[in-house]
Amino acid sequence: MSTDELLLDPAIAGTSAPGGRIFRRNTTGTTYRITMKNCAFFARHGLLDEEERLGQRFYVDAELDVRPSVGIEEDCIEATVDYGLAFAEIEKIVTGRRRFLIETLALDISRTLCEVFPQIMRARITVRKPNAPVRGVLDHVEVTIVWPQGPAAGL
Repeated sequence: MSTDELLLDPAIAGTSAPGGRIFRRNTTGTTYRITMKNCAFFARHGLLDEEERLGQRFYVDAELDVRPSVGIEEDCIEATVDYGLAFAEIEKIVTGRRRFLIETLALDISRTLCEVFPQIMRARITVRKPNAPVRGVLDHVEVTIVWPQGPAAGL
């Protein structure tokens, strides 16, 4: 491999890659999506006092569009998004402070994932609340937020 084929992969620049590892230039242009479905957490979100007192399960789906990187060609976890760490970030947010709206919860998750993992170009987060206080029969209420927002967000 020639010297001009080497560069610091921008997807991992400034991250915890050991010693600022040098990767080959991404020649594939491959984009990819990491999807985590039905991540379940017990939390106390909602407007009503009973929701805070009793709590309930919330389910989160995360679709993470990740920048092209040769990290996947070289089988290197530091160049991609470690979905175990992404799950831990989601868990920290969902089980953390109470939010009145699941819309706010989804927004906080999407923003945080994009900040913590610079490789993420777009995060589409869906939060489901199975026991929403609605007079009627339904499986769940869900909200989807895409971050960053823009024409390419594609709700």
